[in-house]
Amino acid sequence: MSTLTATQKLMRHILQETNASISWDEEAHSLTGEDIENEWRNYQEDDRFDSMYNIREGEVETELPCPYSRHYESKSVAAKMDDGSWVGWTYWYGGGKHGNPEEIEWIYDAYDLECVEEEKLVVVRTFTRTSH
Repeated sequence: MSTLTATQKLMRHILQETNASISWDEEAHSLTGEDIENEWRNYQEDDRFDSMYNIREGEVETELPCPYSRHYESKSVAAKMDDGSWVGWTYWYGGGKHGNPEEIEWIYDAYDLECVEEEKLVVVRTFTRTSH
């Protein structure tokens, strides 16, 4: 299996989410980056836009530095791919009444991430007043 770029992983993820014409159980993992890009180009634009819109907010915020714009707000987000890797990108939002941040091309600026997950004990305190 060839190594996929972050963008190709995202394309595959979006195509899987929309049940495109590929059998995703085993076939998806044997696809090359070129195969994924060809499938991406063949996929209907409207369906692809809806799928991209659904994932562009990401699963988690990474708090990594990201590009900025005077017209929109931005934050770094990421999602876990089906192969266990993490991919990050910039989520653009805001822009006021006439802003269209969803039209900004973001998938081609995706990048691979390394993620270390740690389980930590957290103490939560809840206070209730018992007297005046």
